Amino acid sequence: MEYKGLNTENGAQFLAWESDSQYVLKFDGVTFRLILKLFQIDPLMKSTVSFFLLISSLFFACKNPQLNEDPVDPDAIYFDYKITAEEGNDNLTVMLQFRDGEEGDAVSIPGPGSVLLDGELLEEDSTKMTGVFYEIHKPIAGFAGKHSIVFTNADKKQYKEEFEFKPMNLLKPIPDSLRRNDLILELDGIDEKELLTILLTDTSSYHDGINKTDSVVNGRLVITRADLDNLSNGPVQLEIIREIERPVHARTKEGGRLLIRYSLRREFFLQN
Repeated sequence: MEYKGLNTENGAQFLAWESDSQYVLKFDGVTFRLILKLFQIDPLMKSTVSFFLLISSLFFACKNPQLNEDPVDPDAIYFDYKITAEEGNDNLTVMLQFRDGEEGDAVSIPGPGSVLLDGELLEEDSTKMTGVFYEIHKPIAGFAGKHSIVFTNADKKQYKEEFEFKPMNLLKPIPDSLRRNDLILELDGIDEKELLTILLTDTSSYHDGINKTDSVVNGRLVITRADLDNLSNGPVQLEIIREIERPVHARTKEGGRLLIRYSLRREFFLQN
């Protein structure tokens, strides 16, 4: 089958009608066929639809600039490593990106470069929103402990980054119903004086809720009565967030960061 159409500079192709019932558009290397068998389209309408789809293909092509048009200097890659987990989910996510400078776009790593987590090769993926990334999901229950990320660039130079993952746990359950007294949370897996973010929201439209940072002392995190007095009676959502962010140790001249985020959620009923 021979297509007749228009190629844009971004690689999008506006293709003509394949048949009376099928229209073909090729964009970003993927061919899309619009099946129109349910409609009886006259020639004038067919021309109108074709023009509309042409404009659409050109618009999305402009929104999809080609990645890595120019080779990125291997010594100018910024490492962006993120590990995110939430209690209650079976898996956590390890997402690794390599940017053309700290504020630059995420780039693809050409061969013979590679990205490994604990010796396991990660495959490249991408979305319009995030750009190129290397991602893997791992069971939270078995991920506690030390891990390593090994990045090999196109010049076969290796950068090994080691980190430790420690889940955060509540040692005692929060009652389903609470009165306005200090709420003391006992936590496991948290370092002394470590800072945590506390979010408390109710169902009232009259309050903004609580968003504060506090430290853990003797394994305890305290939500004071004064905090609870800023909330309305009724259901309250509690979220505790642990974020550890530090520069990567093995890095190029651009540097990089490692972010580990772990959160847990609870709900209780607040009353006077």
